[in-house]
Amino acid sequence: MERATKQRRAIREAFLEAKRPLSPQEVLALARKKVPSLGLATVYRNLKALVEEGFLTPVALPGEPPRYEPAGLEHHHHFFCRRCGRVFELLGCELALTHLPPGFQAEDHEVTVYGRCPECAL
Repeated sequence: MERATKQRRAIREAFLEAKRPLSPQEVLALARKKVPSLGLATVYRNLKALVEEGFLTPVALPGEPPRYEPAGLEHHHHFFCRRCGRVFELLGCELALTHLPPGFQAEDHEVTVYGRCPECAL
């Protein structure tokens, strides 16, 4: 059981250190720095468990496999780098829902900005 605890701790730390949504493969690469024997199947099992316990929430992007981020963050949107595939948080929300047609009532919204991150924009 200690091995699973060490693996889960490394996965949790990967999210806290990265401070951005991560794919399972990114989680694996980051967590392997602390637990070199970590495998992708274990990452998937732990991601599922961490979602179920409320530590993580899935980030759905159209046409992309899910990423994950810590749950309970303030309302925010995402930036997807088309070159490297990384996803970043865009803090806050300046999106005004005042342009809805008459009679429409918004309940929620998602915004994803696509482009290149600073590393890929060069």
